[in-house]
Amino acid sequence: MTTKAFVIGHPIAHSRSPLIHGTWLAAHKIDGTYEALDVAPDALPEFFARLRAGEFAGGNVTIPHKEAVFALCDSVDELARMIGAVNTLVVRDGKVHGSNTDYLGFLGNLDANEPGWSDGPNDAIIIGAGGAARAVLVALRRRNGGKVHVLNRTLANAQALVTEIDGPFEAHGFEAFADLAPQAGLVVNTSAIGMHGTRFDWLDMELLPKSALVTDIVYTPLETPLLAAARDAGLRTVDGLGMLLHQAVPGFAAWFGVEPEVTPALRARIEATLDH
Repeated sequence: MTTKAFVIGHPIAHSRSPLIHGTWLAAHKIDGTYEALDVAPDALPEFFARLRAGEFAGGNVTIPHKEAVFALCDSVDELARMIGAVNTLVVRDGKVHGSNTDYLGFLGNLDANEPGWSDGPNDAIIIGAGGAARAVLVALRRRNGGKVHVLNRTLANAQALVTEIDGPFEAHGFEAFADLAPQAGLVVNTSAIGMHGTRFDWLDMELLPKSALVTDIVYTPLETPLLAAARDAGLRTVDGLGMLLHQAVPGFAAWFGVEPEVTPALRARIEATLDH
C-alpha cells in the first residue's frame, strides 16, 4: 500500500519539500508519495480529521501553520513545546504527534559544513527573535558552551524570548553588536533581512574575530548580503539551504522507515531551483 506524506502551508507553491522527499523516495525505491497541499487556516481542523482517519502517515507544516497546529495535535514533544511551533507531524493509531526538527536541521547543517564548530565555549549572536530564533536557541543551549546574545530591533521581543527559554541568554537591541562582536564565535541571522534585496546597514563584519563562523537561515538568495560581507571579511560562512535539507531527515525516516542522506547531488538539485 502506498505511504502518503505531505507539506501543508498557505501559500505552498514555493515549497522545495516535495522535490527533497521525492528525490529520496526515488533513491530508495519506496512506494510512497509526498505532495504539497494548500490548506487555508480555517480548514486546518478538517485536515486533521483526514489525518486521524489514516489518509496520511504524516507530513510537514510550514508558514503560516506552525503555531496553529500545536493546539490540534494529540501530543507535542517537549522540544516543540519549548520552541512553540510544530513543523513535523506523525500519525500513529489515529493520533497526530507533533515535533519540531528545525533545531536538528540547524545543527546538522553546521556539523556537515563546519565540523567542530561547537568545540570550546564560544559566545554566539543571534539576530532576530521570531520562531526561527527559538529553534536556534534550543539548539545552541544543547551544544554551545558560551553565552548567547539575542539582538532584535524591538528589544522587548528579545527580552520576552530569553525569559521564556531558560539558558545562558541575554537580550539586546541591534546597537549592541559592536560591543559584543569581538567575543563572538558564531553569528546567526534568523530574521528575514537578506531576502528581497534587504540588508543590514549596521553590521560590521570586521569587528568579529577571524575565527568566527557566520550563518544565515535565509537561503534565497543562497549568498545573502550578510554572508557576502562575512566572506569579504575573511570569515567562515554556512548558507541556510543545508538547514532545510537536514530538517527533512527525521520526518522522512518516521513516515517511510528509511533514514535518508543529505548528499551533494540532492543539494545541487535543490540549488538549481533557487533564484541566484
